[in-house]
Amino acid sequence: MDLRVTKHVLWVGHAAYPIRNIARVFTFELRPRYWMAALRFFRRVGITLAALITLTIIDSLATSADPNSTGDGTGQSSLSGWMVFLWIMGVVAIIAWAVQLVQVLTEKPHPALAIETSGPSTAMVTLPERRELDQLVDALVGAIENPGREVIYQVNRLQISSPTNYYYGDVVNMYGGGGNTGMMK
Repeated sequence: MDLRVTKHVLWVGHAAYPIRNIARVFTFELRPRYWMAALRFFRRVGITLAALITLTIIDSLATSADPNSTGDGTGQSSLSGWMVFLWIMGVVAIIAWAVQLVQVLTEKPHPALAIETSGPSTAMVTLPERRELDQLVDALVGAIENPGREVIYQVNRLQISSPTNYYYGDVVNMYGGGGNTGMMK
């Protein structure tokens, strides 16, 4: 994909960013949150299994208390049709979460370049070497300082499975103001 600066516009692929709106250009290591993904997986599995076991106990108590139940005479009650369905859906969900976990655990850190605007937009691209990204930052800053300068680079799209599985750049704690989200220490 092309990253280019022409006159007063930065193009990242087909997205255009006015040069005057660029607030920051920086490189960082985009690292997967391995522990966070594992904790999320085990929390989901634990909640799912706890709910399924609880519903199974409730179902078996309701079945054994029902005088019209069709027991097989062995004193053992079988799961009702809807409980079998819930267990199948639970197992399917656990398999899907396991696939997501494996995807995160097999991801490697990526060197990334982020371009932040004065609004909520951020563009991220990558190159094989961090050194190349640092050179690209220098070229972009030069183009911002000299609006007539043109820059063209071939960069790679950053392909990530889920943004929630990664650490992005700096962490900033804000105090005061209105409508901010985050933690105060």
